[in-house]
Amino acid sequence: MSPFAFASLRRGARTWAIGAVHGGAAHLIALHAAIRPKLEPEDRLVYLGNLMGYGPEVAATIDEALRFRREFLARPFAFPHDFMFLRGGQEEIWQKLFELQFSVNPAEILQWMVDHGVAATIEAYGGKPQAAFSAARQGPVALSRWTQEIRSAQRKHAGHQEYLSALRRCARTHDGAILFVSAGVDPNVPLNAQDDALWWNTQGFDRMVAPFGGFRRIVRGLDPGRRGIIERDFAISVDAGTGFGEGVAAVCLAAHGEVVDRIVA
Repeated sequence: MSPFAFASLRRGARTWAIGAVHGGAAHLIALHAAIRPKLEPEDRLVYLGNLMGYGPEVAATIDEALRFRREFLARPFAFPHDFMFLRGGQEEIWQKLFELQFSVNPAEILQWMVDHGVAATIEAYGGKPQAAFSAARQGPVALSRWTQEIRSAQRKHAGHQEYLSALRRCARTHDGAILFVSAGVDPNVPLNAQDDALWWNTQGFDRMVAPFGGFRRIVRGLDPGRRGIIERDFAISVDAGTGFGEGVAAVCLAAHGEVVDRIVA
């Protein structure tokens, strides 16, 4: 992994981390409302990926995240590197969707994507999964036309393409004390070789029994079991099940990784 894959947060006392949202716009609005009065001047904020997928309000979720970014950065002495969006599995699936026409078996890949939540994102931009399957059966030209239509529909939503272009693989605090990832890490693999494990390797969290890569704590935002906020010696999981009828979770961490606040909305 090249150095630019990291997002380095600016020096600050505390960092808020928001877990998977999965199209749960109403929960995210409530979470932002709960965070707002708790913000302190030097706070930082990281979304741990997976704003998209599964839930019924994907486009509205991204709109709300972008709105809150503007509000957050409008505070006195706030800067762009105080606020980060990470790539999650849903964002990876969405971007791979636009490459289906180059696949040898696009229908099978599309079925896997639908089974893993992409249908809600397709529908958020006015598309139909059934139309995608039809295009896949017709061949690369029809599939290319369909993906272009979805891409064009997405671009009509102000800021959504820019959001996808700004996603980072992971983020770390300025001093390297805390690493923020979407799903987890493989504790047996160096960080610069993790690749897509950062948004797919959820099993690594439960195997984290020692510090990883010199970080005091790893914070991840996706838990297949949706067990809420789990705090362990070297890792923290933040996923309350948004998009599956449950709330969205966030934690606030002090400089060395201690949890000083937690919210589920």
